[in-house]
Amino acid sequence: MHPKILLVDDREDNLLSIETILQPSGYEFVKASSGRQALKILLNEFDFAMILMDVKMPNLNGFETASLIYEREKLKHIPIIFITANNFGDENMFKGYQTGAVDYIYKPINPDILRAKVGVLVELYKKTRQLHEQEQKLIAINRSLENEVKDRKASEEKVIQLNRQLLQNINSLELANRDLEQFAFMASHDLQEPLRKILMFSDRLFQKYQDVLKDDVRLINRIQRSAERMQALIVDILAFSRISIDKSNFVATDLNEIIQEIIYDIDDEIKSKQATIALDRLPTLNVNPRLVRILFYNLINNALKYCRKDISPQIKVRMENGVASHNREKKYCRIFVEDNGIGFDQKYAEDIFGMFKRLHHESEFSGTGIGLALCKKIVEQHNGVISAQSIVNEGSKFIVSLPLS
Repeated sequence: MHPKILLVDDREDNLLSIETILQPSGYEFVKASSGRQALKILLNEFDFAMILMDVKMPNLNGFETASLIYEREKLKHIPIIFITANNFGDENMFKGYQTGAVDYIYKPINPDILRAKVGVLVELYKKTRQLHEQEQKLIAINRSLENEVKDRKASEEKVIQLNRQLLQNINSLELANRDLEQFAFMASHDLQEPLRKILMFSDRLFQKYQDVLKDDVRLINRIQRSAERMQALIVDILAFSRISIDKSNFVATDLNEIIQEIIYDIDDEIKSKQATIALDRLPTLNVNPRLVRILFYNLINNALKYCRKDISPQIKVRMENGVASHNREKKYCRIFVEDNGIGFDQKYAEDIFGMFKRLHHESEFSGTGIGLALCKKIVEQHNGVISAQSIVNEGSKFIVSLPLS
């Protein structure tokens, strides 16, 4: 923007003369032929670098006009140079300065003096304007920083509140979980006694009346199978509810001994299905041996159970050591339990670890749908991970990742 100068003189020739002298410097001029006209202009415009005003004018002279100009707060920053043909003496000069004038220029006007004095004031106006703009920028930045600090404090308070709420929720969940486990244990335990009686009396009915009932004896068999399934379900629920890790129960455990014990226990099933089990050398890990035995028993037993017809089950237990986790300081061993059984669609790889989740009807394969959920809970209690990979009619691979330390 070109600096604006307000020229005030009742004579047009004087206005033209001043404009001609200053025009090469690139200023923008607004002209007024009287003090009243100058005041009228200043009602709407106040971004002037300076005012050049003749002292001797009709109606309102320069001093009176200057006094009225400086009554407005918005105009007090505009410097005024009086132009006069008379030397008023010190008293009148002082009067001019009292009204707000910063200097005088005498007629006839010396162009060099006029350009020099105007140049100094215009340069001062430019610097003042730059300082004002910088001040506004700093005010805006400061306001932005204040808002940011307020937002950050609000966010921190919100995080603290959310953390507090989260801790309360965790405590509530832990209490609810303990209550649920206790309820599951008590309910399952109390259900076993009536089930034993159902099994006992149905067996007596079968022994006593199988010849009388003849074809209807199958109803008793159905009662017995349902009761046995319910008993298995209760046993699994009890096992699931009892899994609460006490770190003092973690001991250095040779996994090879665990696997050998499992194979010994299911030897009859292995022989009846003509299965082969290939074992890699497994490590010694700091684990809860009772729970780890349940984990691998379920995995190996499932590999035997879900085999293909007319194909001998082939099961392999192998490991990969020293696999790094997200935390580079912590390493895991990965133990694979692989089989050549019926497999399943990979889209169910997450679902199979849910409670009571079964991919096959009970008439095809027996089970309660809790075994893999039990495995998942045991692995997680050991700060590990379990996953599955499978192809239908080609076999399944269960991967157990347990911390080496």
